[in-house]
Amino acid sequence: MSFNRRNFLFVLGATTGAAMLGTFPKLAIAQSSDAASDKPFQLPPLPYAYDALEPYIDAETMRFHHDKHHAAYTKKLNQAVNQYPELASQSAEDILRNMDSVPEAILKTVRNNGGGYVNHAMFWEIMSPNGGGNPTGAIATAITKAFGSFDAFKEQFNEAGSKQFGSGWAWLVLDSNNQLKVMSTANQDSPLMEGMYPIMGNDVWEHAYYLKYRNKRDEYLTQWWNVVNWEKVNQRYEQAIA
Repeated sequence: MSFNRRNFLFVLGATTGAAMLGTFPKLAIAQSSDAASDKPFQLPPLPYAYDALEPYIDAETMRFHHDKHHAAYTKKLNQAVNQYPELASQSAEDILRNMDSVPEAILKTVRNNGGGYVNHAMFWEIMSPNGGGNPTGAIATAITKAFGSFDAFKEQFNEAGSKQFGSGWAWLVLDSNNQLKVMSTANQDSPLMEGMYPIMGNDVWEHAYYLKYRNKRDEYLTQWWNVVNWEKVNQRYEQAIA
């Protein structure tokens, strides 16, 4: 059987798959006002059309990424926390900040799907059809101070994504000392689990780019900067240091 576009989508569909509580701001993620609901966490809608990020990210990838993968993380997180009302009443990011308090029976499920839920909620909002260019505002100054220049930062960030073996994320985070740093995490692990706040991140799971870029992850990493929403990234940074 040839590995064509239809087969790839089928495979993707079949395989979807302890930090201290800090003072970082809560992420803007939809959550039901009814803690007793069987769906305490809601799938946030895309803030733009599926094809809005073309030609850098194609509509088919966006549709599948959001409607299948992010939806699956949301569903599985809800199924896990519904067994424990004390978790269902918390925000998803607070759960990730306190993984030591998650019962062993659902720890792996929450790590994978809670991380996937929070990571993707951030991912959609830091991209925009009007994105790209250079950062502005406080984040621009902070990046230059931390890395020497914007180009040096991009190089380090892309390297983190390129060298992440298998699935994972590249991140710009604010650590507990309010210092910016670049890091990567495996799978759907969130910097929140390590006591750091994610200012921005790029998804390097193959489902984020394979339909368009195939195995050319480095090309995807380079083109992704054309859709970065620096206004939102700056907002996240300013909220984090406030």
